[in-house]
Amino acid sequence: MRLFQLVCALAIAIFAAGCAAPPPLNFSVPDVGVSSKKIDAEVKSITVTLARPDEKKGDMPMGIEGITNFWKESLQESIDRMAIFKDESKNKVSIQVKILAFDIPTFGFEMTSKSIARYEVIDRGNGGIIYTQEIAANGVVPVSHAFVGAIRARESINRAAQNNIKQFLQALETVDVNKPMFPNEKQE
Repeated sequence: MRLFQLVCALAIAIFAAGCAAPPPLNFSVPDVGVSSKKIDAEVKSITVTLARPDEKKGDMPMGIEGITNFWKESLQESIDRMAIFKDESKNKVSIQVKILAFDIPTFGFEMTSKSIARYEVIDRGNGGIIYTQEIAANGVVPVSHAFVGAIRARESINRAAQNNIKQFLQALETVDVNKPMFPNEKQE
């Protein structure tokens, strides 16, 4: 009788775990603090786009188009919380992000997603590229995170994007608008 009860309890637990919904996409970077450094520029726009087929650096699964909005909102939120740019500065910049790859797991115990994105900070006054970098980041979720693979896979997607944005935020602390990586000589 005890064995029957144990098997029933286990079956109910597995069934209930199988009904769990995956978490929503959430690229919001946790624990973003205020920067001690300030960049003498105001951010006028942030754009996030997907790479063209000739620019891709890896997989881009079907239905990925919707992640650009999540990425943009999370990047904007993080930059606002970081307070690294000076509003009302005479210098105006745009931040452009191009997602070059987003490899997501289809099955497995430990789920790993990989994101690659190119970030550019562009001087709106002359078109010079103040900063550019390609960032690759993984999001790893161990099997102990959740029983259901779809939940682990979704969380690995979230973590891959969060880690990518976080690396860009760390790199922003090295940016100097007076020392662009690729100045536009024609218009300076």
